[in-house]
Amino acid sequence: MAENGREAVERVLEGRFDLVLMDCEMPEMDGYEATDRIRRIEREQQRRAVPIVALTAHAMPGDQRRCLECGMNEVVTKPVALETFGRLLERWTSPAPGR
Repeated sequence: MAENGREAVERVLEGRFDLVLMDCEMPEMDGYEATDRIRRIEREQQRRAVPIVALTAHAMPGDQRRCLECGMNEVVTKPVALETFGRLLERWTSPAPGR
């Protein structure tokens, strides 16, 4: 858990995660900027790119496009049904993530 986007970046880069659920609307730094920074640092340091899934209340195609453009792997709109969340975890934490 992170209280804001800056903390999210720090935690992701300090730890090893199988999946990051990124809220798009956070204080100090939103999820878009946090994801962009994570992706940039991953490239610079030649790190494995952790899957980042956006959790957002914004369901418009432009909002989803923005999530993908900043480096998120998938977009899930809130509220998230338990069944949808289970499929999400299975898809991104299986041996062949994203499939």
